[in-house]
Amino acid sequence: MATAGTLTNLLRSRVLNMTNVSRGVQESIAVSIQYSLIFIGTVLLLQIWGLDISSLAILASIFGVAIGFGLQGVAKELVSGFVITFERAIEVGDFVEIGEFMGTVERLNARSTHIRSLDDIVVIVPNSRLLDTEVINWNHRGSVSRLVFPVRVAYGANISTIRSALLEVAHENHDILKKPTPLVWFQQYGEDFLNFQLLVWIAKPRKQFQIKSDLYFKIDETFRQQNINIPFPQRSLHLDSASLPLQLSPQLENSLSQLSEGLIALLKSQLQTDTSNDATNESAKNQQEK
Repeated sequence: MATAGTLTNLLRSRVLNMTNVSRGVQESIAVSIQYSLIFIGTVLLLQIWGLDISSLAILASIFGVAIGFGLQGVAKELVSGFVITFERAIEVGDFVEIGEFMGTVERLNARSTHIRSLDDIVVIVPNSRLLDTEVINWNHRGSVSRLVFPVRVAYGANISTIRSALLEVAHENHDILKKPTPLVWFQQYGEDFLNFQLLVWIAKPRKQFQIKSDLYFKIDETFRQQNINIPFPQRSLHLDSASLPLQLSPQLENSLSQLSEGLIALLKSQLQTDTSNDATNESAKNQQEK
């Protein structure tokens, strides 16, 4: 196996890199040759050791029983690796999104796939997961991808001015393709905003987050220069003056009347208490002076 791996690496670095085929095709050829060398080497070693090849049927049956009981997971990953390698739905160099992981495929092994994330961390994903779950391949049969930028603008702005400003921002960014040409869609009239969408196409999906940030920075700068306002949530309260003064029910009027009478009685009681205390303090003060 070590010899097969060494020969495969030499083939990948010295021969396949000189061809004009894609990295995915190179990796598929290298993996096929590696497994072929391992198989041929195993057969030759068995013959050199004097083992009858016909007896391999017994070993294969034993190996099958072992797979059935203890190596189901490994067999599943190996089969998934073969399917991925020869189906070529995912190739080396593709920018993929698998669940919470997003990155570039760096290597397709027999049991796992190496993906370098946007944080430059290598994520090792089992091959079976690539077949069992949904995988977003941004480079499958082409590297052109579309990005959508929702943009909300306050009422009062000129629609033609908004469209021209967004297209100008898109054309100034060098990472955005000229063909297909960027588009601006007027989506709808919102409660307190005009809803637009800026559609652009890129050839470097790995840089999509940087492109989004650069575009939004430039859109904000352009809108400020052209006095185009970004809306913020607003709530208005309207009162119908015809319903004033308010009409109260008899029960509510009775309750309010009782409450007001109680408050008046409490205030009178408090006032009498304060007056009595003041008179007592004044009398005591006079007696001390005498």
